Amino acid sequence: MKKILIILLVAAGCFASAAVKKDNDHSPQIIYIEQYSALAVEEMYRSGVPASITLAQGLLESRYGLSDLAVKGNNHFGIKCHNWNGGKMYHDDDRRGECFRVYDSPEQSFRDHSDFLRYRDRYKFLFDLDPADYKGWAHGLKKAGYATDPSYPSKLIRLIEEYELHRFDVVAGMDAGEVNQALPESPTRLEQPKPLQKGQRETFHFSLTRQMYSHNGVPFVYASDGETYASIAAANNLFLREILRFNDLDEETTLYAGTIVYLQPKKRKAAAGIEKYVVEGDSESLRNISQRFAVKLERLCKMNGMKKDQILTDGEIILLR
Repeated sequence: MKKILIILLVAAGCFASAAVKKDNDHSPQIIYIEQYSALAVEEMYRSGVPASITLAQGLLESRYGLSDLAVKGNNHFGIKCHNWNGGKMYHDDDRRGECFRVYDSPEQSFRDHSDFLRYRDRYKFLFDLDPADYKGWAHGLKKAGYATDPSYPSKLIRLIEEYELHRFDVVAGMDAGEVNQALPESPTRLEQPKPLQKGQRETFHFSLTRQMYSHNGVPFVYASDGETYASIAAANNLFLREILRFNDLDEETTLYAGTIVYLQPKKRKAAAGIEKYVVEGDSESLRNISQRFAVKLERLCKMNGMKKDQILTDGEIILLR
């Protein structure tokens, strides 16, 4: 049913393209909007990135699809290599000869742009904004470091308003609430732990003396000062070896306050809507990612063809589903 709805919404986006025509229907800006508006709408309902923002960034970054990066590399958003294993081309930007991604098609570029924003921690706050708040998105992109140009937000906003790109963020006959319902849930909300209810705790014979939470359907507690894995296990009718296995540990280690301690086995994949994770920095490990998303470490290794002690690098993509 949802797939049918998205098809209808994308079709509506195609019809909406006629509304942005100006006097000069053959300008490169109008041609670009007509060519890629349906794709931007499709990506909005897949990823949550407003179509107006996608189109404005595409117009600006690719020079209406006429830049060398767009023409030769299908790169419409100026996304640099960042641990990229695909095709590459080199271009002067902030520095000379920087590495940029090369795509097989514009569709691949648009999809990668959406994922680039949705699955990187520094951009996730944007998805908590009202989808119609293109000004908030424009300023948020600059704040998160998408571009170094101080006038980047104003350039996006000017393009959106000049060509009425915000028309693509809504569908005729749908109110704001209906549009919001059709969009995927914000990644920050999907990752938010949920308090475990008393009845659930009694079912599993967990302690009733402290607040417990659930992530990806797996119950856990936040460790307090002075606690150990052994003490948490004993308080929740578990063996030490069980709680170590649930948390992908071979032996008991120092437990710091605030650490997540799972009380049941983690899942084989992350929650729906959390498809992947993009590593930021050089200090993350597969086990930390496993704990964060409540996915078994061995499953992460298998999905990504990695070893448990694999050294991760900035920009590396970790599949979660």
